[in-house]
Amino acid sequence: MKNKIFRRLEVTWGILALALFLGGCAPARETGTPAPQPVDPEVLRSRLVLETQTDEETGSQVSLGTFKVFENRETQEGRMIELKVAVLHATGANPRPDPLFYLAGGPGQAVAEMWRGFAKSHYREERDIVLVNQRGTGGDNFLQVELGSDDDLQGYLDPAFRAEPYQEALVRLQEEGFDLTQYSTFHAADDLNEVRIALGYDKINLMGGSYGTRASLVYMKQHPETVRGAVLNGVAPIAFRNPLYHAYGAHRALGMVLDECAEDPDCSRAFPDVRAELDAVLERLEKGPADAFVQLRGSPDKVPVKVSRNTFAETLRMMMYSSLNSRSVPLFIHQAFEGNFDSTAQQALRRNRALFTSLAMGMLHCVICAEDIDRIDPAEIEKETGYTFFGDFRVRQQMAICDFWPRSKLPADHGDPVSVEVPVLLISGTIDAVTPPRWGEEAAGHLPNSLHVVAPGGHGVGGECIQGIIDAFMNTGSVAGIDTSCVKDMKLAPFKLK
Repeated sequence: MKNKIFRRLEVTWGILALALFLGGCAPARETGTPAPQPVDPEVLRSRLVLETQTDEETGSQVSLGTFKVFENRETQEGRMIELKVAVLHATGANPRPDPLFYLAGGPGQAVAEMWRGFAKSHYREERDIVLVNQRGTGGDNFLQVELGSDDDLQGYLDPAFRAEPYQEALVRLQEEGFDLTQYSTFHAADDLNEVRIALGYDKINLMGGSYGTRASLVYMKQHPETVRGAVLNGVAPIAFRNPLYHAYGAHRALGMVLDECAEDPDCSRAFPDVRAELDAVLERLEKGPADAFVQLRGSPDKVPVKVSRNTFAETLRMMMYSSLNSRSVPLFIHQAFEGNFDSTAQQALRRNRALFTSLAMGMLHCVICAEDIDRIDPAEIEKETGYTFFGDFRVRQQMAICDFWPRSKLPADHGDPVSVEVPVLLISGTIDAVTPPRWGEEAAGHLPNSLHVVAPGGHGVGGECIQGIIDAFMNTGSVAGIDTSCVKDMKLAPFKLK
């Protein structure tokens, strides 16, 4: 099946962030293991089932369905799983032949199920937009972990990486017959390439945010000849070992935000002692959790919960993902200092409830345990986290889960940096709390045909200036001659003072 192709779509980095020809052979995956044989394109097309419909809101054509892949890509035998696929067809009269594939964050986001968020994208004037769920994120292969419920709101505030729910999930998933060694980024890249073949595309464009940048890099490493260009926003290269550097990123971003507050007359007047207040809050929570109340949307009931030090630190870290939310950080700290932890609890509930019910936390650990945790030397942890407000709890909790979680099978060179000739535009936010500019620089250092843009913002930078830079890149498929001068005029929003 050969679909139409598209133009311009609004870059919805918020959606991508909190997750891949013809008959080309994939490289060897492990020392001594033969590469999988190419699959006949006709066979791949037979595994694709799409139904085209008219989107009532936009009047445009959208094809929704599934693509079947073997869970075990090496043997091409046994269980098959269905990946949800959404093709948002180009709306212009003369669409280009190279579609735009979005790769979501997490890992664990099911991007095809978010297709309505891309329906009004301006890229559709020229190109199809293709959204493919990564294996393990939904449908008949949703590797979920139960971490809370509306009957147990405290469960949404407790640590997301406590071992017991993952032990229970592991038993359930194995009883359901899942082979959890088959859910790596590298397997997913080959899945995505098969979808490309089945849809009849030659060259494609990649656009990823957060973990989607890692997935894009891996795809380019395995299938460079199929990629016209890639846009990576909030860059997490192979060298970024999740979650070892979360504490550093959060501490760096918080320092920049509080320094900015100190230099801003209105913010410094409203919160003259915000650093001392933060220290006092953390010291108080070290002694025990604070009491707070939360409400579910639409419910009149206020439910009592406890806010621990780790819950406070994680909520503060996550606030700084967003440029806009970072403007509320001094106020957030001040409210907690005054003994009002309701704001902390409500934000934690809202964020975690959405994450835990949509993100495939089991798939997340299939990726992270093998691809990241196994490359962390425990001796590094104190050096990377000891000086930070965030501390080492996140790293150690996830390492404890990885002590019993199955490892995905990986290529022998899985830890090597990605170096390809594909044109790549990399974008980093100055106050990004998880993938600060050092990681964009790291990735760009191995990509000879790349441009790294650092702009005011958080995790996933947007706005008119950045959109213009991306559009210029998408139009030409080259980083040469792109005007980035508008970045110098970009500014963060004012602080929220009350």
